[in-house]
Amino acid sequence: GRGWLDARPGLTAFVDTAVGAHAVFVPEVRHPVEVAAREEEHLVKWLTKRVGAPIKAPALQEQGFVLVGGRLLADLGVPAAQFMYESPQGQRLTMYVRRDPSAQDTSFAFTSHGDLSAFTWVDRPLAYALVGKLSREDLQRVARVAYEQLQK
Repeated sequence: GRGWLDARPGLTAFVDTAVGAHAVFVPEVRHPVEVAAREEEHLVKWLTKRVGAPIKAPALQEQGFVLVGGRLLADLGVPAAQFMYESPQGQRLTMYVRRDPSAQDTSFAFTSHGDLSAFTWVDRPLAYALVGKLSREDLQRVARVAYEQLQK
């Protein structure tokens, strides 16, 4: 169910785009990301410049996910960023970020898309979506950690 997202067409499109980007890049073996995690500082600076607001890649090791890297994407002509994470078992999570200055700050919203789940939130001027094949509880746990780190 979409819950309150029905009332927010912009966020519905946003989460659909984030889930679509996840589905496209997560199966990639050789080119899952554009810039690898070993160049994280460069990656974050570059994406911050392109997206037009300070972006960080949360550290999710304690939740069992290590940063693989990230890439720049186009979302309706607007630059967006995607960070990819991987567990030792090879399970992948993505965090999708885009400027959305018109959106109001929101708390977490959960949506499921087939076997993928997403938590979205807005912390102006950025909108975030964390996407993965995790249970709602597990994904929410990771999303909270990401959210708290992004507040700092």
